[in-house]
Amino acid sequence: MSIPLSILDLAPIATNGTAAGTFAESVELARTAEAFGYSRVWYAEHHNMAGIASSATAVLIGHIAHHTSRIRLGAGGIMLPNHSPLVIAEQFGTLETLFPGRIDLGLGRAPGSDQATFRALRRDPAASDAFPQDVQELQAFLGATSRIPGVSAYPGRGTNVPLYILGSSLFGARLAAQLGLPYSFASHFAPDALTQAVALYRAEFRPSPQLAEPHVIAGVGVVAAESNAQAQSIMESVRRDRIQRFLGRGRETPFTEDEVDMLLESPAGESILQMLAYTAVGTPAAVKEYLEGFAEHARADELITVHNAPEAADRLMSVRLTARAMGLAAAAGADADATLAARA
Repeated sequence: MSIPLSILDLAPIATNGTAAGTFAESVELARTAEAFGYSRVWYAEHHNMAGIASSATAVLIGHIAHHTSRIRLGAGGIMLPNHSPLVIAEQFGTLETLFPGRIDLGLGRAPGSDQATFRALRRDPAASDAFPQDVQELQAFLGATSRIPGVSAYPGRGTNVPLYILGSSLFGARLAAQLGLPYSFASHFAPDALTQAVALYRAEFRPSPQLAEPHVIAGVGVVAAESNAQAQSIMESVRRDRIQRFLGRGRETPFTEDEVDMLLESPAGESILQMLAYTAVGTPAAVKEYLEGFAEHARADELITVHNAPEAADRLMSVRLTARAMGLAAAAGADADATLAARA
């Protein structure tokens, strides 16, 4: 049986696009993922980034849930230092109440923004130091007994929304192991510590009421197309788009194509492109071979795929081709294209 596949939707706003357009594209992506047999779709909390529309993560999850019927949806993740555990318990308790059995809550320790934005969020930079305690407080708010006498989450209490620890270092791996929670490694943009973190998590894992055995989700980029040439062309667009988004942040005008060419060869550009180290690029057969090898390399129980193409149509194509290559569409038990056509 093929390894379960999920999707991280970065909710990108296209150049000259709008947030409203992105939300429509995210609905279509989630409906496609549902029809083609993916396990879940997650959305990440980012702030002060003009090219990403998922800042109000819980609201976006609710919107997507209204337009789908079965697929699990969640945060990948909520940056807990930006929030009080009680408020997140109320938000995700509400989502679980509205969409029972479909909501995940992934938690990260990073602020997900720059320091100026962190101050605008009215948070203390030291808040990340309390991350382990905040995770346990949040878990208790979603369970039967609060850790703060006299304070409970309504809605939230008793919903037992499943928690996932996200990370790109040994800290998150150790915490997930100690708490007996699933661990999702951000290898789609921070590849360096993947194998070391997973090994530590598996070695130190302690069973919990939520999870009896370790569960590793590894992030991986995917650019699947009908031909290798088409996939490589899209991947070149991914590289150039990544340079614009990261090195062009805050500029009033985008880099010219010649400037992007120079930046691609610069140390800063090479560092950014290294984030894409774990990316499957090519025909469905090539993508299948890569993902199966990557899952073994990462010792992953599940892969969360990031379909990086700048154009929404290319992302949907990659989602469909990958599902077929990995046997997800057949396992879904229906003609996925016919299902989507019937919804249109």
